[in-house]
Parts: sequence; structure tokens; C-alpha cells
Amino acid sequence: MRFSPFAALALVIGAAGAAGGWWAFHGRTAEAQTAAPDGKLEGQLVAAGIDARERGAIEALVRSYILDHPEILPEAMDKLQAREASARLAPLRGAIETPFPGAVLGNPQGKVTLVEFTDFACTYCRSSVADVEALVRDNPDLRVVVRELPIISPESEPAARMGLAAAAQGKYAAFHKAMFSGERPSSASIAAAAGAAGVDGAAAGTFAQQPGVHQELERNLGFARQLGISGTPAWSIGGQLLTGAIGREALQQAVDTARKG
Repeated sequence: MRFSPFAALALVIGAAGAAGGWWAFHGRTAEAQTAAPDGKLEGQLVAAGIDARERGAIEALVRSYILDHPEILPEAMDKLQAREASARLAPLRGAIETPFPGAVLGNPQGKVTLVEFTDFACTYCRSSVADVEALVRDNPDLRVVVRELPIISPESEPAARMGLAAAAQGKYAAFHKAMFSGERPSSASIAAAAGAAGVDGAAAGTFAQQPGVHQELERNLGFARQLGISGTPAWSIGGQLLTGAIGREALQQAVDTARKG
């Protein structure tokens, strides 16, 4: 991702603010504290009455600060990417938080909603199961909406279809746990997980081929494309988009933030 001088200026504005000349500018416009595309921040400087010499001094100050403290750049980029992810998520949030009927862990009526994009063939999703179980145990108001995103292996889709069929029978949580507790997805492991969960295999096999199941998987793939999700697990909560096996502590922090929000 390209990092423009003006975006850098906006992102490190707090650090550069130690200079007296900058404080004078800061008092004249608060708008420049917001990251902006190329040219936009420059236009704000002009609108604020900052002449070319002052702009040059500000840019030199920020450049010097960045060179002296290059460690801020990854942090700045992380914040910029998080902001962009939140912007992409906002118009989709309602749809993403509406589960496929039954594909929910925790409290189905919970006031805090965590969305997980998962694949039964995903090693990192498997390692996150205990984290989600702990969240559900420790947060009675948490609803976990699971969105099947079968992208890793050819066996991912049959497992996802069976998961949705289990959800239709009210057995999703049991199937989810059994599937991640067993072997990697295969015809045998999928059947074993369905049996352990008490799923009616014949009914589930028929349901798994229904158009609504296909539409759900396509919908989830569409959400992933729109959000820039390229792997699993990925998480959405309270306007935040998080990716990877980030661990129980980070997930709990996200839950706490969403609850306060």
C-alpha cells in the first residue's frame, strides 16, 4: 500500500505537534488531523491560510520525525487499514450479523454479536475453537454468528454444507465442535461428526443440496470479497474487522469494546 506524504503528515500529526510552529497551525484548523488522500490535506493547508513556506516547514518537520522514529509507520498503517476495513464493513454489518438459521454459538439472543468466518479445514480456526468456547462461557450476553467460508480445500464445501444442514436441525454447535475435534474434512470425518452431533444423516444430505445452502455459501464468499478477507478465521464485531487466530485476550477486548459501544 502506498504511503503518501500527506497521509503520513496526518497520521503522525500528534507526534509532530511538539513544534511551536505546528501548534500555531493546529489552532487554525482541526481538519488536518484526519488522514486524507493525496492533495486533500494540501488543500486544507491552503484553506487554513498556510503559505508555501509554512507548508514546507511542516512537511520537513514531519519527514524528520518519521526518519527519527520509523517504528511509527507500521502502527500508522495498521490504523489506516483498520479504518478502511471499518468503512467497508459498515454497510454490510447488518447482513453479516444476520445468521443462517441455527448457525449460532453462545446466546442466540445475546446483545453483543461476534461474527466468525470459518473453514472446517482451517488449522487456525481449529486452534481458535477453545478461545470462542471460553468467550461464550465468560460472556453470557455474547452471540457468535458463524459464517461458513469454504475456501481452503475441496472437502471444505461438503463440510460447510453439512454444517448448515446441522444448523437446520438445531445441531450446529454440536457438529461444529465434533468437526473441529476430529480429523480434517473428508467424507468419513464429516459423517462421523454428523453422527456424534446427532444429525439425521439422510435429511441432512438432502438439505445440504438445497439452493438455499448454495446461496448462503455464495453470500459468504461475496461478503469476504467485499471486506477483503482472504483467509480464515476472520472476525467482525462492533464495527471492527479482525483477521487471523488473534487469541482469546484480543477477542475478549473486542467484545468488551463492542459492549461499551
